[in-house]
Amino acid sequence: MTSPPATAPPGTEKPRRYRPKLRYELIGCGLHGHELVGTDAASVRPEDRLVVREHDGLRWHRCLRCDSWLPLPPPEHPARPLPPDRTQIDLPLRGRPLRDRYVLRLIAVDRVVHVLVLGTIAVVIFLFAHDRGQLHSDYTRILANLQGGLGGPIDNTGHGVFSELNRLFAFSPAELYLAGVAVTAYTAVLACEAFGLWFARRWAEYLTFVETGILVPLEIYELTTRVSALKVLTLIINLAVVAYLLISKRLFGLRGGGAAERAERQADTGWQALERADPYLATEAGGQVVQEPAAAGPPASPAPPPPSAKSCTPPSTSSCSTGKTSASPPSG
Repeated sequence: MTSPPATAPPGTEKPRRYRPKLRYELIGCGLHGHELVGTDAASVRPEDRLVVREHDGLRWHRCLRCDSWLPLPPPEHPARPLPPDRTQIDLPLRGRPLRDRYVLRLIAVDRVVHVLVLGTIAVVIFLFAHDRGQLHSDYTRILANLQGGLGGPIDNTGHGVFSELNRLFAFSPAELYLAGVAVTAYTAVLACEAFGLWFARRWAEYLTFVETGILVPLEIYELTTRVSALKVLTLIINLAVVAYLLISKRLFGLRGGGAAERAERQADTGWQALERADPYLATEAGGQVVQEPAAAGPPASPAPPPPSAKSCTPPSTSSCSTGKTSASPPSG
């Protein structure tokens, strides 16, 4: 039987010159620990060789995320007789789906920051509109006191902070309330984007693309009137978000659309992705893992490969997940 093409485990590929590749699997294991199964089992079966193997009194557990192999002694007090079956294991994300999770959540964090800032501005606008009369009276009295203390009128009330305050007090309460409603509505849209992007919802990707795409022409126009570092940085970030959503997430049917994106996700996740990264195993038509023929494969009880020199550093034994039905990272 022909085995599927092998896939190099994360971190073992030779990096391309001038094009370093960021391995999100190694980042995930560095932050949350390795995803191991069978650490609490009394014994292992031959069909468990994809995720755990025994050799010379040690068990080699495979991280389901980054493919590192960790040698651990059998448990002194096993909680289960055998490792969980495949149907009981919740596989972590790998490959491009894992990359997309990090990128989308980074955009979601940016939206959360905007929500906090704009939410504060909306509250200030409503408070100002409610107390506009009293605030305008206080502002006039303070300005008169300043003029009297300086021995004459202030000549620069048309510039700086005085100019901005004069513009602000020129708005009627109705206009201020309308502006507060508009800012609140935009804040709600950004909050919906942050929620949807954090949980990788397709509708949130479209909403973010449309909302950000509308702002790009306005930001370009602002740069034609006055250039600042903040405006340039904002434009660059928004252009990167639009390009990523349009090209990498295949919005509006681009590059195959959602169907191609789902096929790519299936290719990089699931048990087939794990089997492709294991040189000792092949997949039968029924999905069961079997040993390669003797002429093409290793001996009957091959020693599992040690962790790659470029793979993520194995955490201490205490950080490995134990006693779990699914391969979930340890809390914290």
